[in-house]
Amino acid sequence: MAEDAPVAESPAGRFRGLRAGGTRVFRGIRYAEPPVGDRRWRDPVPAEPAGGVVDATRFGAIAPQQPNPAVYLGSGAHQSEDCLFLNVHAPAADPERRRPVMVWIHGGAYTFGSGSQPVYDGRHLVETGDVVVVTLNYRIGALGFLDLSGLATDATPFDGNLALKDVLLALRWVQQNIAAFGGDPDRVTVFGESAGGGLVTTLLATPSARGLIHRAIAESSPVSSVYGSERARHVAERFLAAIGADAARPETWRELPVQRIVSAAMQVYAEIPTTDPGTIMFAPIVDGDLVPEAPLTALHAGRALPIPLLIGTNKDEASFFTFMRSPLIPITRGRILTMFRDMATEQPEAVLPTEAHVRAAYRGLRKRRLGLAVARDIAFRMPTLWAAEGHSAVAPVWLYRFDFATPFLRLLRLGATHGTELPYVWGNLDAVPRSPVFRLGGRRDAQRLSARMSARWTAFARGEAPSVAGAVGWPSFTAASRDTLVIDAADRVVPDLDAAIRAGWGETVLAFR
Repeated sequence: MAEDAPVAESPAGRFRGLRAGGTRVFRGIRYAEPPVGDRRWRDPVPAEPAGGVVDATRFGAIAPQQPNPAVYLGSGAHQSEDCLFLNVHAPAADPERRRPVMVWIHGGAYTFGSGSQPVYDGRHLVETGDVVVVTLNYRIGALGFLDLSGLATDATPFDGNLALKDVLLALRWVQQNIAAFGGDPDRVTVFGESAGGGLVTTLLATPSARGLIHRAIAESSPVSSVYGSERARHVAERFLAAIGADAARPETWRELPVQRIVSAAMQVYAEIPTTDPGTIMFAPIVDGDLVPEAPLTALHAGRALPIPLLIGTNKDEASFFTFMRSPLIPITRGRILTMFRDMATEQPEAVLPTEAHVRAAYRGLRKRRLGLAVARDIAFRMPTLWAAEGHSAVAPVWLYRFDFATPFLRLLRLGATHGTELPYVWGNLDAVPRSPVFRLGGRRDAQRLSARMSARWTAFARGEAPSVAGAVGWPSFTAASRDTLVIDAADRVVPDLDAAIRAGWGETVLAFR
């Protein structure tokens, strides 16, 4: 170990990291005891303070998951149920000065991904934005989102909302320890994309997150994909049937091999959106306790934590799911109509838009593009708008739409699809080896866009408006102006960008329960 290797001494222990350019990097810091054995499907337990000097130069294990070609985990990623680790990136210069902290929650349909994916290397944000970046793992899939609490017995207890509790525990770790790494615990921005964005918007509706976070960024959040305990029990029963577990002997469920759990979870992961279009297998749960009400309800009603929010979606969110043949997004007319019928059954009091009314918002689109647009808006754009409308009454909100796509992505008809903003936020355009994204050009525009986008995100984390020199200013969103930043090769601000689709979908906030 080099003599100049950085050491951080915190209440959690002494950690020896490494230097990477102008960044101090600390990897694989345990924030919770291993959630294995009797701790499987139980609330996370804070890690005991480490003794001696801990080697924090290697990533910890990532949560168990099946390979996914769309999720590059990095070479040598090791999977284990013992996966509750976090990583800290901090400026090397002036290490005693406290900087704003950005805590990243990774996406992956609540089933894939990790905080150590190469695209989430925090060095660019640290060195250009003067912030401290924390990335973390949480339990995913059936180990993190399956709610067995309704099937528990006195002898065999189970807990729910485990992944959300993992994130909350990591945020408490940040509060207690981040000062030792040069971070300011009073300036913590939580940010995430897709499932990570969904956890961010759920945190805003979680009272116990108060004081742990001070600003929030939600990228492509499935805000409305948070369900009640009845649906959670239905999913748990389907999972137990798929895995062949003895329903009369819950004490044996903790003995199931972890790969068997992952395989059964993937089976039901594919089945649920087919039988229940518009819903997903795994998601946080409205349990009436940790999460008292649906996050979309809380946000739209102005009852979420009143902290500044930066939120948005991508122009072509749904094309990714079609390209990957994913069942998660209903594209066909039949599945979309089934989704609406299910919503009507669950919400008989709701005034749902008619098919003709919705279609009118997409005049001129061909049949295939119409399905993609409807799926995009019901899954991502409309819930984001409903959240922004309500939250802007209690805290500043900045709304965006990410429109940039390289010529290669346009050729594939993917456009600015789900997740394509990530390399630009992080400044890691070459994180995926041999990526063809720039094969037909577009790199120079991409580099300029990335510089602006990461600067906007870090400015927001520093407590400023997300505006940068040399680019169009970004006014906050209000119900009156509805100003939206369109992020493209040249950014622009558009008042009420979504007027047509808002008119088509109507005023009723739509969601499953």
